Amino acid sequence: MPPEARVTRFAPSPTGPLHLGHAYAALVAFERAARGRFLLRIEDIDQSRCRREYEAQIYEDLHWLGLVWPKPVMRQSDRMAEYHAALARLAQDGLIYPCRCTRADIRASLSAPQEGVPLGPDGVTYPGTCRAHSMSEASPQDAIRLNMGAALARVGSLAFVEHGPEHPGRHVIDRDWLRDVAGDVVLARRDMGTSYHLSVVVDDAAQAITEVTRGADLFDATPVHVLLQELLQLPQPSYYHHELIRDNDGKRLAKRDDARALALYRAQGLTPDDIRLTLGLVPGA
Repeated sequence: MPPEARVTRFAPSPTGPLHLGHAYAALVAFERAARGRFLLRIEDIDQSRCRREYEAQIYEDLHWLGLVWPKPVMRQSDRMAEYHAALARLAQDGLIYPCRCTRADIRASLSAPQEGVPLGPDGVTYPGTCRAHSMSEASPQDAIRLNMGAALARVGSLAFVEHGPEHPGRHVIDRDWLRDVAGDVVLARRDMGTSYHLSVVVDDAAQAITEVTRGADLFDATPVHVLLQELLQLPQPSYYHHELIRDNDGKRLAKRDDARALALYRAQGLTPDDIRLTLGLVPGA
């Protein structure tokens, strides 16, 4: 795809101040857009943790870095109808079911020791306790899961194209891994009405994203997203999973790392070019 046709996005959650890891993700997406389009999306489905003051700070920090984007900005909290429509389509095809299991229930149901349990993009693989339930039994207190076996039976081979530095090339998705490790992933959490897996797929299609740029920690979620794109007949973007910015102990930066918040660097007199140099990017790019 020529650079002028590429559409990328940065999709932060307003649950705390942006830190160096966010700056790197935003700058990579912005630079990958080149002469194309860079979009901003606010992922605020977790209303218990999201704050409008953090959202305002996101705009301020990104403008300070020199990033620009079209307005209005897409906000996930405004798009629940679209997520519910996607769930309804999957329900019509018999591909989802309500789940009443808590995390404690799932741990208790596992016969193997915790360290021997396979880990998928959502953590330990769900054992399928509620798989026999139908959507006619669903209540607002239930999570909604994808029946992975039924979903895989409806699609053929799956693959995606990765442009990132670690795993470039075309990746054929391992169907056994999806079934046995990713398992019946959650598509709607009981306290949100959707989940990251569902909303990111629906929103990337709505924004006509051609290349998803995100951290390498989300590489294993990509097969789930490609499957959902196929089931919902949505266009498939290519992917660019970039390296993660880590602290001195090698841990990935998180929202709790306020000492690395962009606002603090700005208050200390650093410039956007200083941030780029810190992140190993070309100043002024």
